[in-house]
Amino acid sequence: MALPDPKGLDGMTPDREIFKANTVYFDFDMATIRASEHSKIDEVAKVLKARPNTKLQIEGHCDERGTEEYNRALGERRALAIRDYLMKNSGISGERIFTISFGEDKPAVPGHNEAAWAKNRRGEFILYSPKQ
Repeated sequence: MALPDPKGLDGMTPDREIFKANTVYFDFDMATIRASEHSKIDEVAKVLKARPNTKLQIEGHCDERGTEEYNRALGERRALAIRDYLMKNSGISGERIFTISFGEDKPAVPGHNEAAWAKNRRGEFILYSPKQ
């Protein structure tokens, strides 16, 4: 018996590559979106508006500093901040956007220094399109 699909993603294909250049980076211990990152989110919104049958997953990530529980919550706040920005500034329906936090579990860059940590404090996007 198949599990229910509360997000409505059954029958949809994920695309992680389309928004690779749109990764949103955050300051240490912050979930506030820097003004310099707004244009990246605005580009995501343009695609969502042009493709109204798509859905978006936003992943929140953290660097390794902090407890696992704290980082999971911080990653969720980061993903929600991006979602809220999309909804408020672009009019994208919240029904099309889903968030998840990986905390520190999926670093983009290995390392234990500020250069690595800065790349790991991020929000990433996955676009889901109907299967052809």
